[in-house]
Amino acid sequence: MNVSRTRAVTVTASLAAVLLVAGCSGSGSGNSGESTTQAAPMAQGDLQGDYQKVIKDVLPSVVQIDASNSLGSGVVYDGKGHIVTNAHVVGKEKTFKVTTATGEQALGAKLVAAYPEQDLAVIKLDKVPDGLKAAKFADSTKAEVGQIVLAMGSPLGLSSSVTQGIISATGRTVSEPRTEGAPGATIANMVQTSAAINPGNSGGALVTLDSEVIGIPTLAATDPQMGDSAAPGIGFAIPSAMVKTVADQIIKDGRVTDSGRAALGITGRTVLGDDYKPAGVAVVDAQKGGGAAKAGLEDGDIITGLGGSEITTITSLSEVLAGEKPGDKTKVTYVRGGSEKTVDVTLGEI
Repeated sequence: MNVSRTRAVTVTASLAAVLLVAGCSGSGSGNSGESTTQAAPMAQGDLQGDYQKVIKDVLPSVVQIDASNSLGSGVVYDGKGHIVTNAHVVGKEKTFKVTTATGEQALGAKLVAAYPEQDLAVIKLDKVPDGLKAAKFADSTKAEVGQIVLAMGSPLGLSSSVTQGIISATGRTVSEPRTEGAPGATIANMVQTSAAINPGNSGGALVTLDSEVIGIPTLAATDPQMGDSAAPGIGFAIPSAMVKTVADQIIKDGRVTDSGRAALGITGRTVLGDDYKPAGVAVVDAQKGGGAAKAGLEDGDIITGLGGSEITTITSLSEVLAGEKPGDKTKVTYVRGGSEKTVDVTLGEI
């Protein structure tokens, strides 16, 4: 598979897929199977009851966000009216209309801050309605493959919709493309799910059977070989641990003060080799005081490797850095004047 969009992205690990940001709806569904045993009716009834309890517990905490040019979803973060969503849902807007699961009249809200590097944002209701219910967030570091989850949001503008699936993988690193108004976030440790994620689901809730939000649905896959139609069963959610880290800082300080994201301290661009294929990242600007500049890298150097991984594009560089931490020391391979060199670089922070 390749990737297309609302925004296209790529995935590391053994996937080669084209992914679609599920979030903003301008105005498939997953497959399920069942097996029958003698005990199935009772088991099915128990599971149905679990689903209904989770929906009753969590759906009131999931809202629809109207950002004038798009629709997305959000999750009530606390009793003060803070709502967490995706940065691509809010876009460049500063004010929003928020509709709760009860379908009452839309409420006004304003942007607190967005953090596009992690595709997260926090908005705040102008007036907190009676009975506003904050969601509970799970410990996403304990997410397990096979765990049953429900995705709640407003796909295609259909508010309060629910789909079901499992956690199908953890630890995925996903990169969104750079587009106008979007820097192209690279997000590590994404939760992969088979629950159907469609445009409008972005910013909503991926929920466990314990009625806890384990992730914020953000991306869904498409298959270009089938006309960019949805690739059922491949969606991605930002893990709740990262959601809480970013949201807590935005609410406290109005911005992210400690990203925990490693950086080389350069502005770069992908360059092509003699075969017209991506061949590395040219250093356009080695920022003064940054890790690269301190290690001796200069404007015009072409980075071809980092920490033992081959670097061919700015996306591949971002994906490798997503697995590093600020303060880590790593080897950077680069080409200067036709000669290959290697240097140790202490990584900074985004």
